[in-house]
Amino acid sequence: MISVTEAQSLLFGLVNPLEHETVPLVQAVGRVLARDVTAKRTQPPFAASAMDGYALRAGELAKGASFEVIGESAAGAGFAGTVGPGQAARIFTGAPVPEGADFVVLQEDVTREGDTIIITGDTGDSHNIRPAGGDFKTGHRFAAPKRLGPADIALLAAMNIAEVPVTRKPVVALISTGNELVMPGETPGPDQIIASNTFGLKAMLDRAGAETRILPIAQDTPESLKTALDLAEGADLVITIGGASVGDHDLVARVAADMGLERSFYKVAMRPGKPLMAGRLGDAMMIGLPGNPVSAMVCGTLFAAPVVEAMLGLPARAPQRMQAELAVDVAANGPREHYMRAILQDGLLTPLPSQDSSLLSVLSAANALLIRPVRDPAQPAGHMIEYIPI
Repeated sequence: MISVTEAQSLLFGLVNPLEHETVPLVQAVGRVLARDVTAKRTQPPFAASAMDGYALRAGELAKGASFEVIGESAAGAGFAGTVGPGQAARIFTGAPVPEGADFVVLQEDVTREGDTIIITGDTGDSHNIRPAGGDFKTGHRFAAPKRLGPADIALLAAMNIAEVPVTRKPVVALISTGNELVMPGETPGPDQIIASNTFGLKAMLDRAGAETRILPIAQDTPESLKTALDLAEGADLVITIGGASVGDHDLVARVAADMGLERSFYKVAMRPGKPLMAGRLGDAMMIGLPGNPVSAMVCGTLFAAPVVEAMLGLPARAPQRMQAELAVDVAANGPREHYMRAILQDGLLTPLPSQDSSLLSVLSAANALLIRPVRDPAQPAGHMIEYIPI
């Protein structure tokens, strides 16, 4: 068996880069920017008022000074004239500062009678003007790779970028295996269960940025599994769920090998999730996940989702590990790294009472995977320990 870190490194080594495509900015949220883009304009494109008030010359500021109001500057309709000595222009937030003015006095710091204003308040030191290019200038570089969030979309729009180059979504084919499985909504037989892993993994991988397809359940025969793998043709990543162990009905490794799988590794020193397999099958990367529901989802978190992100051109890295205090004492760990379902609350980590790898209700209640290193001794409450948010 290899370590989790070794398995992650080998998986990242199997990743091939994907092509780029151009999408409208309105469809780009959540996508990964594939190459740098540059601003096509300066923002703000002119010196703009940061407040509602009056634009005038800073050198004439004095309490009690009076000015003639000669015009108005509003957003989208600036004042075309020049502010001279003893003059001011009414101005609103976001409006261009007229030529000749270099200070905006707030409207609450003046009194106005007709076309005359008198400074009555303390104007302070701020000029209340946003300089041209104070946000960014033409040619400003927005660096890739980056997963685009709402604030990024707003910035790109302000840069006057209507279309963006993004990495194509990796196509992931999910294949559940086992005679015992039926799809949600079907009526299971007395010895059958629902194929829950497939749907949890699809949600996880779609959120990571994949285009995930659920293929028909493969029965426990070589012919059925081969048919399912044939249906996965064209996928960038093929993920099988179940059938990767060493039981009489665990056929994935054998059938995949017959179809040309170049296996990278098999078995990882972790729990849950020891029977993990990976390699390349033709043009596709392949990961064989264990069939226990929690095992599959934990392995999806540690291996499959990071692989999707690496395919998208994001940094190839394992999920971020953080630290928190144990809320309770924990017993010594064994020879495999243990990812315990836990609740993080008020900075304290509490492992949930049952760690059985079949209990999805426990996984659903958890918001963290508490990490116990190999042969870690018993640890007391208050000990700082690593975890992964989920």
